Amino acid sequence: MGYKAEGKIEKIFDSETKGASFQVRQFVIEVADGQYPQMVAFQLVQDKCTLIDDYAEGDNVEVDFDLRGREWNGKYFTNLQAWRISRAGEGGGSSDGGGQSQPASSSAGSTSSSSSTTTTAAADFDDDIPF
Repeated sequence: MGYKAEGKIEKIFDSETKGASFQVRQFVIEVADGQYPQMVAFQLVQDKCTLIDDYAEGDNVEVDFDLRGREWNGKYFTNLQAWRISRAGEGGGSSDGGGQSQPASSSAGSTSSSSSTTTTAAADFDDDIPF
């Protein structure tokens, strides 16, 4: 299931290689949440690590992401795995939450000039579903 969040990039971390060939990169956005803004960390993996290269700290972005969870040695972990980043107001075309996380709509084909990129990213994502 896909979600969206909108906010200002607070911090972009360098890519890290874990193991022989697994690459991961994190970034943090500040999401407006009333009086107390939230710092939300996202993770990019493998070929998606370069998605954040076109952005700088302080840029307003919209992030499409999935919730990922797993168990390891009796402990549970949750990651917000980003799969698309766009400038705020350009990507999804909706400004309904003012920074609140929203389930992603299935109208990815109705965007303007970035529809081929959007369709490719969505197609890559759909192929990763385990069922």
